[in-house]
Order: sequence, then structure tokens, then C-alpha cells
Amino acid sequence: QVQLEESGGGLVQAGGSLRLSCAASGRTFSSGNVGWFRQNAGKERAFVGVINWNSGNTYYADSVKGRFTISRDGDKNVVYLEMNNLNPEDTAVYYCAATFDSRWYTLRRTQTSSYDYWGQGTQVTVSS
Repeated sequence: QVQLEESGGGLVQAGGSLRLSCAASGRTFSSGNVGWFRQNAGKERAFVGVINWNSGNTYYADSVKGRFTISRDGDKNVVYLEMNNLNPEDTAVYYCAATFDSRWYTLRRTQTSSYDYWGQGTQVTVSS
């Protein structure tokens, strides 16, 4: 049984930074893809970015490109989402998701249906 747990959310002022973590238990991230999504009440879960564990390739939504960075730490079995220059529109619950399918299909990996495991989410609130 694979479990994902996000951490690092909180309240930050506009222009600030946060780093979210996604830790896996039950199985290591030896291969596959780990994505980040975000969601506000009443809205669909939106793609933020994804990293391919094998290659380290990343792909981001246009809305966060240049501000957010996804990285991985194999020793800790953790994926990070570094968020800089945050603005109030970034306020949401952030989720990490994983699939052990290692194929790198960027468009497919923007879809929630592409992932098999999800964390419970962590709230990020950006004040103006």
C-alpha cells in the first residue's frame, strides 16, 4: 500500500516563498512520475507540474512556469515543490500524486486520471 503525505503548506505574503514536500511510504520512488496539483473549493483539481523520477525531466503549467520548481531526493524518497514569487491566485490546497508508470507523456501527466496514488493535500494561502 502506497501512501503519500504532503507537508510544508501555510500562510505567506504575496511575493514570498514556500517549499512543499511529498513523502512516500510503502514503496520507494524508484521509477515513475510524481505530479503536483492544486484545487480550490468548487473548482476542478488543476495541474501544477510533474517530475519523471527516472530522468528528472519536469513539465509545468504555464501559470507557474518560472516561479515553481519540482525536484526529487532519492535518499529521502521525497519530491519537493519549491514555490517562489507567490501571489494570491496561488492560494489552494496542493496535492501530490504518483504513478509508477515511468513513461514520460507530458500531456497525459497533466490529467488527474494519469495518477494512481494521491496525498491528502496541504493548504497554501497567499495574502495580498
